[in-house]
Amino acid sequence: MKNILSSAAALVCALAATSAHAQTSVQVYGIVDSGIAHLTNVNNAGDSNTKIPSLTSSSPSRIGFKGSEDLGGGLQAFFVLENGLAMDTGTQQQGGRLFGRAANVGLKGDWGQLTIGRQQNMTYISGLKTDVLGPNLFAIGSIDPYLPNARSDNAIGYMGNFSGFVVGATWSFGRDASATGGPAATNCAGEVAGNSKACRQYTGLVGYETKQWGLNASYDRLYGNVGAAGGLTSSNNDDIRTTVNGYLMIGPTKIGGGLIDRETNAATGTTESLLWYLGVSHPINNFVIDVQAAARNTKNSDDDVTMLVARLNYALSKRTVVYTAIGRMDNDGNSAVALDAGGTVGVGKTQNGVMLGLRHHF
Repeated sequence: MKNILSSAAALVCALAATSAHAQTSVQVYGIVDSGIAHLTNVNNAGDSNTKIPSLTSSSPSRIGFKGSEDLGGGLQAFFVLENGLAMDTGTQQQGGRLFGRAANVGLKGDWGQLTIGRQQNMTYISGLKTDVLGPNLFAIGSIDPYLPNARSDNAIGYMGNFSGFVVGATWSFGRDASATGGPAATNCAGEVAGNSKACRQYTGLVGYETKQWGLNASYDRLYGNVGAAGGLTSSNNDDIRTTVNGYLMIGPTKIGGGLIDRETNAATGTTESLLWYLGVSHPINNFVIDVQAAARNTKNSDDDVTMLVARLNYALSKRTVVYTAIGRMDNDGNSAVALDAGGTVGVGKTQNGVMLGLRHHF
């Protein structure tokens, strides 16, 4: 009888251990970030406007769910579901998707991680550590809205870090199924039978990263199809971005910058441009000062832009930050690039802006 009880107890313990081992750990997290911005020359008449931004303030607002399960042998399963919020109206971002910022599942181990679903691609990741302003309301995302919105639908992704050497790639069978919702919506759902190029996208990254410095290069090529935005109305049309990015730490001070070469082969013709950015971030006690300059030069055109932004953050706690920023966007020729992401400006006009905001992490 004692042996039977001992065996039963051992079996119960084994089952309990197996159940605990297989349990998925789930985390709820998010950012709530909003502010007030004042912009000059929002139209050709030279009028000014004061507003609460929709796309972002200093970091896009979101709520997310992520979890992982230890499968043993150094292998883990994971998932990420992340929703983007517009703080001015409380509506969903990324074309009204429920989980527009991320919706993916994957496996990871010492060999790297494999991800399936909607995810950030390598253009997004390449600038993540080098852009000191990030997705700020006044930042390089105003010049090229794709950069802070570089995500791909219907994608398979890989990312690996081997003693500082970083490699990654994504392949999308249909890069963007949304027709509305700002710069991330390009109406190219893909997965078209008989057309292997329709709305396909592939991105790649190679680099080297340490705590003190890092350098990477990325390549991003997306194809169009009938009805797609940006003039990519055929699968023979494409949009190519090649980037080189780097960062350097000098004590607590971070210097980051990069170059983005873009070639768009649209139904209306071919355009080429080069965007550069250079920024410095320096902490002083609870303050962080960020300064960044950027410019885009369009080949065979006078429609160029130059941007200068300064931002001051003050941490009220580990989770709550107040910030202010000033910026200036100079438009040449017929350029009409607004200083604020998703905003408007009169053709060829210089736009100045100031903002004040509050951010809370949870």
